Amino acid sequence: MTDIFTLDAELRADLGKGASRRLRHANKVPAILYGEGKEPVSLTLAHNKVFRAQQEEAFYSSVLTLNVDGKPVECLIKDMQRHPFKQVIMHLDFMRINASHALRTNVPVHVINEEDFLKAGATVSRHITEIAISCLPKNLPEFITVDIKDLEIGQTLHLSDVVLPKGVTSDDLAKGEDHDLAVVTVNAAKVQSDDSDTEEEETTEE
Repeated sequence: MTDIFTLDAELRADLGKGASRRLRHANKVPAILYGEGKEPVSLTLAHNKVFRAQQEEAFYSSVLTLNVDGKPVECLIKDMQRHPFKQVIMHLDFMRINASHALRTNVPVHVINEEDFLKAGATVSRHITEIAISCLPKNLPEFITVDIKDLEIGQTLHLSDVVLPKGVTSDDLAKGEDHDLAVVTVNAAKVQSDDSDTEEEETTEE
């Protein structure tokens, strides 16, 4: 765990829209921490620290540590509200986790070995960018690698074809075969139509 995934947070009692505006003007981010059967608590974090951390893809699929008034709490980021056009984070939702309890979250998909298809003029269509998983916190992967080297033109790789890390299961596959989502499809190269050339020739003849 890198330092950027350990954030200092302060408890806050001043709630409401006005209080949140004052926090943002002071370069702070209002947040809430909930889960594990405990009462939600309202927090404040330094905007610059959060902004730096959220630039890393792994921030969204890693176990984070919040130092809440000096006491470490392990959690996941569950929601982030951003300003519609400014580079400002408006609010954060964190969910507590327990090392002995399975968690559910989404992790990004990284597709590898697509270069040969692209060189041949084929296209690679990515149907999903994240996979919903369940696992213990210690088994949480930063991403799921999807290797398409053995696919053929026209074939689709589904969730059931993805090799998940040890201790990780797919939430969708647990619902049944009807939820075996398409992940990646390799499409044949498009052949340009000669219609335009034919029409040009006909026009010339006329």
